[in-house]
Amino acid sequence: MPKTISFIGTGKMAAALISAIYNNKLAKEITASDHYEENLRKIKSKFKNIKTTANNKEAARNSDIIFICVKPQDIDVVLNEIKNEIRSQLVISIAAGIKIKYIESILGKRRIIRVMPNINCLVGEMAAGFSAGEYATKEDIKDVEKLLNCAGISFLMKEEMLDIVTAISASGAGFFVYFIDAIAQEAIKNGMPKDVAYKMVEKTALGTGKLLSESNITTTELMSMIKSKKGTTEAGLKILEKNKTNKIIEKTINAAIKRSRELGR
Repeated sequence: MPKTISFIGTGKMAAALISAIYNNKLAKEITASDHYEENLRKIKSKFKNIKTTANNKEAARNSDIIFICVKPQDIDVVLNEIKNEIRSQLVISIAAGIKIKYIESILGKRRIIRVMPNINCLVGEMAAGFSAGEYATKEDIKDVEKLLNCAGISFLMKEEMLDIVTAISASGAGFFVYFIDAIAQEAIKNGMPKDVAYKMVEKTALGTGKLLSESNITTTELMSMIKSKKGTTEAGLKILEKNKTNKIIEKTINAAIKRSRELGR
């Protein structure tokens, strides 16, 4: 049965989640709360039937599920503001690095789930990880899976794994953008029009991911399909191997994991 859902904080990630839940009719009612009037105007103009308020307490009080979508540095203020309104509601936090135990230290023994989404939620292709607190129920987990999966895919996991999710999914999107931009720039330098270069590289990245996702082909098998002896792919791969690109990627991912752990509290 659809439930009433509130969003405290209406930035890009919250707006993307609202869009997915709204368009899939997964909520009985949605309330968006934000201290920034401009953010609320954007939400109201896009989703006519969504309630908006600048009162976080009101949003928390009147919902079955509360999404906390504020920056980590703002979460203390929000949690202390709404703590007396939390009774039987499920609280879902997407604040990076903020651990469930920390949220419980302010809200008490409440039903809490922590989610690490990524920016691809904007196009319904999110890859999210989430962890359930001690007092979250099996029904809560099912509800969260349903809400997240309407915007992509989600995986229930131990909370310590969310630092890895941050590195490979949340930050990982940025790393893929870096490679896409670098490849497109080389195409442009070699004479390809800018708009064609970016569209071609973006479609190649999208198609490669889709091929792996929708077939039973492994990365090793796909590589062997693409690479031919003494061909162009092999020539390029030799450069990647010579420059130990796999080691650079290893350092990149581990730096992101390390930073995620440092930000945690």
